[in-house]
Amino acid sequence: MAPRRLLLVGEGNFSFAAALSETLDPSTSLTATCLQRPADLARDPVAQENVQRLREQGTEVRFGVDCTQLADAFELHDREFDRIYFNFPHYGRKAGVAKNRELLAKFFQSCTDVLAEEGEVHVALCRGQGGTPADKPMREWHNSWQVVAMAALGGFILSDVYPFSCEAVPGYKSTGYRSQDKSFHVEGALNHIFTRSLPFEGLQPRIFRIKLGDQWFSFPEPEALVGKLNRGFLEASSCHPVKTINEKLIAELDKAFPLKRVKCSFPLLPQGGTGVVTSWNCDILSAAFWISFHEDNANSESLTGGTTEDMEDCLVSFSELSLPKSPGRDSKEEAHEGIYSQAKICLRPSLLVHVQAVIQAPDFLPGSLHILSGPVFQKCRISPFTMPAFHETLFIFGFSENLKDGCLQSLLDHLKGILDNLLTQTFLEGSKLSSSVEFVFQPNGKDYMINVKSHNLGPDCAKDLIIGSVITSATSILHEDQCFVFVSMNLDLLAMLVWSISDWRMLWTFDNRFLKNFVPGKIEPFKSYSLYPPCYVHDISFWLDDKKGFDELEFHTLARAVSQDTVISIQFLSRFQHPKTEQVSLCYRLTYQTCDKALTRQQVASMQTQFRKEIQQQLHVTPR
Repeated sequence: MAPRRLLLVGEGNFSFAAALSETLDPSTSLTATCLQRPADLARDPVAQENVQRLREQGTEVRFGVDCTQLADAFELHDREFDRIYFNFPHYGRKAGVAKNRELLAKFFQSCTDVLAEEGEVHVALCRGQGGTPADKPMREWHNSWQVVAMAALGGFILSDVYPFSCEAVPGYKSTGYRSQDKSFHVEGALNHIFTRSLPFEGLQPRIFRIKLGDQWFSFPEPEALVGKLNRGFLEASSCHPVKTINEKLIAELDKAFPLKRVKCSFPLLPQGGTGVVTSWNCDILSAAFWISFHEDNANSESLTGGTTEDMEDCLVSFSELSLPKSPGRDSKEEAHEGIYSQAKICLRPSLLVHVQAVIQAPDFLPGSLHILSGPVFQKCRISPFTMPAFHETLFIFGFSENLKDGCLQSLLDHLKGILDNLLTQTFLEGSKLSSSVEFVFQPNGKDYMINVKSHNLGPDCAKDLIIGSVITSATSILHEDQCFVFVSMNLDLLAMLVWSISDWRMLWTFDNRFLKNFVPGKIEPFKSYSLYPPCYVHDISFWLDDKKGFDELEFHTLARAVSQDTVISIQFLSRFQHPKTEQVSLCYRLTYQTCDKALTRQQVASMQTQFRKEIQQQLHVTPR
């Protein structure tokens, strides 16, 4: 569908407007504007001819329109443009990069007032001016116009970029170079297309409410997991790639093994329920997110701190949480006396915590693959391929001990074949982006890590990724004559590899444009709608408290929380010990970057300031 309303700003001789008008659908309206007054163009016969031609075609032509004050030029009823074009902006005369950045920043901020919600802003720049990798050659960042960073000040992200072609608009002649009737050098010029970003401040911690018997309890969403609980990516109605890849896995395994799906409850695990953790997964609880239940008799509207969500339908029954009961009392009595309000609960760090419950269930069927799928949550250090929230699928396979070698090998062979097929897709005509799957022995000589050497995240991202594990050393007291194999897989990492999604955070975006990339029945490389987001680097150093240890995992988790997951890298720089006091100081470098939202230098500076306060209060260090 052709855009309905187009706005051109900064027109010099109106030759672009005249050329563009010849290509438009009759239902599309065009408004062409320039900063100059009519008298300023009196000595330019080309401009006068183009203006006359435009008006004869019914195009609206306006003079004296300041592109940094567009709201002043258009009444409320006359706004909502579908596209705004600004070709080869220039502050005028011999203005340097700083002045031109200022012009762009004010222009983008002005566009927010007159652009339709799903509209586009097209900005054509000469070679190198934009400062993005699309420029060939790319200028140094400080010597460019930093167009993506300037657009962020107006809440815009770069969604596409392609060569600017004068041939596509015959008759166009760019003028205004240094405020003269001279053309810009358009060889190698690029057209940058910007769209609105979701508001950065849109996400606030939610409060979840759960009904236990007749009593309501609430708990706050951990700040490091804002926007990651209760997303429903694996629900029946979901078309999320994580759901798609899980269904493909299960469908292929169903061709070789009898399957039984096990329903997964809301991901809460009580402290009393951690007894299911055995020697092969005991370390996962050390990185769990622990929360506390609070008795809650208030209405949802009276709760503070953000959105409130009722979780009554998310638990099949509270008995699944196995909270310890006092002798002779039922859960209803305990709830009324506030027993549950003292319960220490963690968000499930792995589906492996449910293994014993599945094996011990009366309907457990040896010889069948029992499948659980659901979200899990773990504290982890910040790196490109580690995530605090992801979706796990777990296959539990029990069989007679005398069949162990054959059953295990059959499962591994089928799994390797399925993964190889998923990870080796013909994306581009005549070329393949390949991955190879290996099962790597663990030090115990029994268990495996599922390792993928992949190029699917781009030629510069060849990397060995661990996407899961195979545990073969498990036994059960109830099934002494049975052997068990557990296969755990990270569906988020698998989806990233299959669709070439380079940033795990994109899987959790609230932007509707993400899901539009995925066509049922087809697997094609993901095309991001947010290109070349700028990076902002800040260093931080602090003195350690001699009496308290320093937990680097909590340092990373706190950085996630304060930055709303915009810190993509934390690099340890140095350790210094004062020669007299012997006090120790650490220095780290934080790199901020978003994958789906506009992020400004000012917002990052504010987050860095808040981070300094938070580490002092929560980690008991003294910022320098």
